[in-house]
Amino acid sequence: MSHSICFGSIVTKLNLVVLLLFITSFSSCLNDRVAEFALTKKEENDLKEENRKEFVEEEEEELDPEDLDVFYPTNQWQTVRPGQAVPAGLHVQLNLQTGEKLAKLPEDSHGKSDLKDPSKSKRLGPIDVDPGSFTTQELKKALAKMKKSMKTEDTLEEKAHQEDVRKRFRPIEKLKEEFRELNLHLETDSEIMIKLINTFNSSASTLEEKIRALYDLEYYVHQVDNAKDLLSLGGLQLLINGLNSTEPLMKEYISFVLGAALSSNPSVQVAAVEGGALQKLLVILATDQSLAVKKKALFALSSMLRHFPYAQQQFLKLGGLQVLRDLCTEKGMETLHVRVVTLLHDLMVEKLLHKEPLDDNHQVRERVEQYSQVALVPAIVEQGWCAIISNLLRMPEHDTREKVLKTVHVLLAFCRESYSHDHSLAHTLSLLRQEYEELAAEEQKEGEEDGYFKELLSSINSITQQLK
Repeated sequence: MSHSICFGSIVTKLNLVVLLLFITSFSSCLNDRVAEFALTKKEENDLKEENRKEFVEEEEEELDPEDLDVFYPTNQWQTVRPGQAVPAGLHVQLNLQTGEKLAKLPEDSHGKSDLKDPSKSKRLGPIDVDPGSFTTQELKKALAKMKKSMKTEDTLEEKAHQEDVRKRFRPIEKLKEEFRELNLHLETDSEIMIKLINTFNSSASTLEEKIRALYDLEYYVHQVDNAKDLLSLGGLQLLINGLNSTEPLMKEYISFVLGAALSSNPSVQVAAVEGGALQKLLVILATDQSLAVKKKALFALSSMLRHFPYAQQQFLKLGGLQVLRDLCTEKGMETLHVRVVTLLHDLMVEKLLHKEPLDDNHQVRERVEQYSQVALVPAIVEQGWCAIISNLLRMPEHDTREKVLKTVHVLLAFCRESYSHDHSLAHTLSLLRQEYEELAAEEQKEGEEDGYFKELLSSINSITQQLK
């Protein structure tokens, strides 16, 4: 039994000795292998690093800044610097602790690159980006070829763009030449007006040519400065004299031009009154003329009288109110009635607004003084305009009724006695109230709280209340 134990102990010790020898031998071999591998790897890496440095140094002058920002991958993990462009298809790792990004070429099961088409990037071209695979001269040639190809593409694209621009736009020299030609034929408004006046005044011009000249002239004299030029060129007096023409079309279109030139133009208004335009226009309105001629003559008269108290004073002296009164009773002139009422309403409102000076300005006080000499309202009452105007409420047009109601409101202070005893006016107002109550109710049903008919109804109620 003791021999067995002794033998077993010896065998155990031998096994331990053999195990120690194996471990020592394996460690020594492993250290030698590691050193050899490290040396080999170091030499290989040194070779690649030298090639990379040589490639970068020799190509630095030829690469543009965009080329230098490209990441060139290898089979080893490399750090990707911020701003570098990474080709598609690489293996990429990100260190979440340090934020460092690593990339390398992918490998298949045989250790070969799995990057199927590294040439898809326009900047890299069809070359292997591993600097250890090609010599420096080969990389230079490939890069030069790639740049030449890109320049050719850019040149073709630029030529196509230039050709497109050439087709769509004319050269600046051509444009300058055309502008110079246009300037040779450019005429001012004054020059055009001279030609039109000459055509109108020429005995050689036909009636059609004169009418066309007047039609074009009316377009220009709407401008204040052009109307003043018409005066300085002597054209205004020629037009006033032309109102004596026996041709209805001449009277119509001359009145049309005068109305445009006189509107809100004091200097032309003064010259027109002094040139006898007011008398001639009143003659046209008082004599047997067509509706078209009288319509344009009334337009010219209204342009002369508005905002011009001196002309209003002369109008009253020449019996202008009587002329307009006869016009409002003339058959076939119904469309002019509302124009006459509107003119009288505006003239009365003007006078009321200038009843008292708003400040101590000399021009304002002088204008108030001028309006004080215009006895318009007494003449209206004296000549029976109160009844003439109220009778126009029987007309069917809502627009006419609206203007008449406004005029009646202004006249209430002067025609109260006449209106209070006018049973015809009371009956007309009663009928209008019933009509506009229904129309206002329909407006309210449609959601219009302050509609047009409600305003007319309010005006009728106001007049009725004041006449009680």
